[in-house]
Amino acid sequence: MSEYTPPKVWKWDQASGGKFANINRPIAGATSEKDLPKGKHDLQLHSLATPNGVKVTVMLEELLEQGHKDAVYDAYLINIQEGDQFSSGFVEINPNSKIPALMDHSTTPPTRVFESGAILLYLAEKYDALLPSDPSLRAECLSWLFWQMGSAPYLGGGFGHFYAYAPEKFEYPINRFAMEVKRQLDVLDRQLADRKFICGDDYTIADIAIWPWYGALHSNILYNAAEFLDAGSYKNVVRWSDEIAKRPASIRGKMVNRAWGDLDGQLRERHDASDFELKTQDKIEAEES
Repeated sequence: MSEYTPPKVWKWDQASGGKFANINRPIAGATSEKDLPKGKHDLQLHSLATPNGVKVTVMLEELLEQGHKDAVYDAYLINIQEGDQFSSGFVEINPNSKIPALMDHSTTPPTRVFESGAILLYLAEKYDALLPSDPSLRAECLSWLFWQMGSAPYLGGGFGHFYAYAPEKFEYPINRFAMEVKRQLDVLDRQLADRKFICGDDYTIADIAIWPWYGALHSNILYNAAEFLDAGSYKNVVRWSDEIAKRPASIRGKMVNRAWGDLDGQLRERHDASDFELKTQDKIEAEES
């Protein structure tokens, strides 16, 4: 590998390659005019079942599981590989053009919330759920929520990019980010050594935030890197992750806005609880054929 000498002024190379090269760009704003659809419920989610998107759908399904009937929601698919996140309607609710984004029409005017951690906190406070009320426990929970938000870019944008998406594999960045991801897994493994969940005996938004990213590693869902990272050796993380994976809300939440994998596990749009039985992609395609 030849050594790279940075120019005095960086310029955008559109031919730099990589899985998302056709949509990545160094400027913000909309590239197309398109309004977002709106369903019948107050909560309108526009997302995709990446780890950040799964956080919010799991959260909403947990709220419904707990009996918060007004947490019912419409979920619409944002296909980030086709650039849906750069439509004028989506940019209006998230100027950063990243999924997920939520609109709450129960307020006047409607409330927009973007960034997955902000959405989890907003919903936890709105429904007084999955967030400790004790000040010390609340601080602990929020510390782990923000730990996840600060750590995941090293896992996704760092390790995931260079290990799975970059046009070529280079030893230095893969080693650098693999070391950091394994350190993070060790942080979690130590935290979970004497706790059922991240903050103790109770399941919270900290678990909901962390699980879609770090729980997916040992099950080889994320970047097909379980063996490379020896993710199964973090026994406390594995135990915690497997337990969360069995929760009904986790099972449902993983299906929402999913557009890949087994067709019976894809619920590309979600508008009603019955959709999990009646509107999965296998049934839709069977009806169309």
